[in-house]
Amino acid sequence: MISVLSVNPFHQLASGFGKKAGISFCPDGTAGAAAQERRARVLVVEDDYFVAMEIESTLIEMGCDVVGILATAEDAIDCATRERPDLVLMDIRLAGSLDGIEAATEIYHRIGIRSLFVTAHSDPDTRRRGEAANPLGWAAKPFTSRQLSMSVNAALDSLGSKN
Repeated sequence: MISVLSVNPFHQLASGFGKKAGISFCPDGTAGAAAQERRARVLVVEDDYFVAMEIESTLIEMGCDVVGILATAEDAIDCATRERPDLVLMDIRLAGSLDGIEAATEIYHRIGIRSLFVTAHSDPDTRRRGEAANPLGWAAKPFTSRQLSMSVNAALDSLGSKN
């Protein structure tokens, strides 16, 4: 069983989900009234092939556009800079010399895109390190498709409410 740990308490979706002013994202991954044709664009950073495929499948079911699936922090930074996703789903332990916290922090400071950490590592020290990335939350592994979907929807809703 997974528990969704968040920096900001957004565990429960509001009944008005996707209807806030500005660009807000609907549960099917499409944007709200300001841009009805636009789907949420999500970058997946995960070095476990099977977990990455599970995440991709869930995002596609939700109606999101997956702009990339990457296994290293360096590739994630490059792709995020080029693709400008709405959200990054970031594992913490990655292949390569940088970890997911370093990548999420660089992405946030360089281009202002926030991450949802999807990880088995959410101990207090790790969470403290992650604060520099201004994450939208922490989704603990293992997770079900439904739990991941709820976490992503909440993160997208949080982004939409800030526009």
